[in-house]
Amino acid sequence: SRLGILIVRHLKRLERVILGYLEVSDGPKEEARLAILETLQCTIEHAWPRMPCRLPVLLKALLRLLWDVHTERGPTPEAVRAALLHRATQCLILLDHCCQGQVKELLQGVQSSCEESRVRECLRKVQEST
Repeated sequence: SRLGILIVRHLKRLERVILGYLEVSDGPKEEARLAILETLQCTIEHAWPRMPCRLPVLLKALLRLLWDVHTERGPTPEAVRAALLHRATQCLILLDHCCQGQVKELLQGVQSSCEESRVRECLRKVQEST
């Protein structure tokens, strides 16, 4: 947040780092994933003019994270899973605002075909956000 809009200078490298952390579980506390979701949220807030061109990659990574958190059967406490799902949902909502509703359009087909209630609930929150 100290960089503000100047974060766009580092966006390509930062995106690679964010994607790498989102892909891999880091143990029961999921501290790295939670921190990187916070970083992504801050990045979206400050670099919002550049988010539409990054939408396909970020949307795919966040949807994969939602699915992975839902399907992983490890020692991760339920509260941590809920926090991951909540932060990922918040990032999707921010992306949607930056991209003038494109996320909602893209998620329409996904939400109707998803049978997992927790993932569907996250997608519903994105669809209902204003």
